[in-house]
Amino acid sequence: MDPRRDVYELRERTGIQLQSANLPRRMRVQEAMDIFSSFYQTSRDWRPLLEGLGLGDKHRAYFSQLSGGQQQRLFVALALVNRPEIVFLDELTTGLDPRARHGIWDLMREIRAEGTTVFLTTHFMDEAEQLCDRIAILDYGRIIAMDTPERLVKQLGMGTRIVFQVNGHGRTAISDRGNIAAETHFYGTKIGVIDGVQRVEQSGDVVMVYGDGSNLVSEVVNSLETSGVRFQNLRTEQADLEDVFLALTGREVEKTESPLLN
Repeated sequence: MDPRRDVYELRERTGIQLQSANLPRRMRVQEAMDIFSSFYQTSRDWRPLLEGLGLGDKHRAYFSQLSGGQQQRLFVALALVNRPEIVFLDELTTGLDPRARHGIWDLMREIRAEGTTVFLTTHFMDEAEQLCDRIAILDYGRIIAMDTPERLVKQLGMGTRIVFQVNGHGRTAISDRGNIAAETHFYGTKIGVIDGVQRVEQSGDVVMVYGDGSNLVSEVVNSLETSGVRFQNLRTEQADLEDVFLALTGREVEKTESPLLN
């Protein structure tokens, strides 16, 4: 459809929630829902929608009486009241507490299951990973990668990351990325020459070992213990979208931007 010629039909079939929006201070929640419902030829019963968003007991509250998170959830409800085929959501869960955030996630999954396409702008990598079937990473307005979350992470080729803290050692050793197996000495050990280790990095007392292999963790631990290195808080991590973004852009996610879209 042509956005200019078919503007009214497009409005019937789309919904939008903006990161920044407003309503009259003395407008009640139920009044806002009724007014927005009247804009469309068909609309859903907004009462279950408010319940799903945790606003069921706020239908008579004035807009000015809602917290910032509640106002945001109200705008999500307004964007969904016409059962849109595609809905645009901008910074969906900014300012929400963890419980409300997961509640919104559950609602998004239900909406998607009903057949609605969700176009989500977010800088929360876990949110994109949880909700999105396909992700486009934007860097200064240019799409630099687009694929499923799983494929984006797999293409990174980072494998497993072993993270631990060391005690009583002041040296800092970083593996030579050009020749990892040649001269990688870490507190008397040679973690870098372990089969499957790709690189070793240290920041303060936190050490990160990157690599692949079914015996990688046990071999790293054995190397540390054999050399008498005291360590704690050892854990393994898999590469995620945060790593993908860092690898593609060379910088951390800027919270003032919205680099991830679905």
